[in-house]
Order: sequence, then structure tokens, then C-alpha cells
Amino acid sequence: MKIARKTLVLTAGLLLTVSAFGYFFWYKPKFNKPSKNNAFAFTPKEAADKKETLLRLNKKAIQARDYINEHGFDDKHCFLLDMRIPSGKNRFFVYNLDEDSVEMAGLVTHGSGITNSDTPVFSNTPNSYCTSLGKYKIGKSYSGKFGLAYKLYGLDKTNSKAFDRFVVLHAHECVPNDEVAPLSICESWGCPTVSPAFLTQLKSYLDEATKPVMLWIYY
Repeated sequence: MKIARKTLVLTAGLLLTVSAFGYFFWYKPKFNKPSKNNAFAFTPKEAADKKETLLRLNKKAIQARDYINEHGFDDKHCFLLDMRIPSGKNRFFVYNLDEDSVEMAGLVTHGSGITNSDTPVFSNTPNSYCTSLGKYKIGKSYSGKFGLAYKLYGLDKTNSKAFDRFVVLHAHECVPNDEVAPLSICESWGCPTVSPAFLTQLKSYLDEATKPVMLWIYY
């Protein structure tokens, strides 16, 4: 009986910890001054960085909603990729437009560029190996060199050559499932590349959508 009670207490404590982390990560916490009693408190710099990320995310979501309504995209979810966030941190966001919240986030590569710089270099030029900023329509899936992949159609002047450059959404084992910051992750030749497990999760959204899903890479 004592063992069972102890196990129950430990299990309850673990569930509370997981629930607290889930709330903190997926929802929008208020950034108050750090408290020693709060296990999830940010330092002032971390709080400022997070707040700035959320401000950029919300701003893009508002713009995305307007574009989606005008051009007939899926109006429930869109994919927002913030390239200002270091590659070792989650920066690929699945955004729920109905709930105005992030449902899921994961790591994603940026293009290596000709200079192989740790800082993203953006270009629409063929053979530049760079990420192209802008809005994309996610097309049909196919089986390519890296397995499951989705064709991408650039919708702006900054990414109009994406299809011709073979820029696609795909997975690669070099991308971890979890954050590795302050380390960076591998780079691509311009494709937004995620981990195999994360692509499987994205596939469920794309399979359920009755209209094309919009992906937006911004900085």
C-alpha cells in the first residue's frame, strides 16, 4: 500500500510538471519579472526575445489570414517560419487561425548559401542554395530523394523561382526532433527541411485540409 501511494504521488507530480510545461510552451504566457519560485521564469533578455517572437508571429498571422481569405487557402491552419530565430530553436510554427494560437512547433533548416554562413542568406536566384523569403502554396506530396516531400509554389517576387529551383518541404535525419540551441542544426540547399517525425505530424494537417495550406517564410 505504501509503495502504491508513493507511486501515485510521483505519477501525479510528473503529470503536473508535464501539464505546466505544455501550458507554458504552447500558449502565450505573460512576461512578468522573473520569480525564484517560478521554474519557468525567463531572464529579462529571454523574456524580451520571446515577446518579440510572439509579436512577429501574431503580426504575420493577421496578414496571413487576410491573404488566405482573399486567395482561397485553408482557413484553419497555416505554417509560419521565423528565420530570425536561431536554427537550433523551434521556428516552424503550425498556427491555428481559428484559435489564434500555436498548435505545434519544430526545427527547420535554412539554406546554406554560397558562403556557408551561420546567418541565413536569402535569395531567389537559381543555384544560390539560399532560402527564399515569402509566401508559398504547399502542393501535392510525392516520393523524392529524401522520401515524402511536398512541392512548393512561390507566391511573391522574392520566391517566384522556388518551384524551378526544386525548393520543397521535406525531411532529413540530420534535423533533430528537439531543440539543440545554442548549437545550430544542418543546412539545406534552400529547402525548408524538418525532422522525419515532425514531417509526419505536418502530414496529418495537410491530409486533413480540403484547400491548399499556406507556408510563409519570414525574417
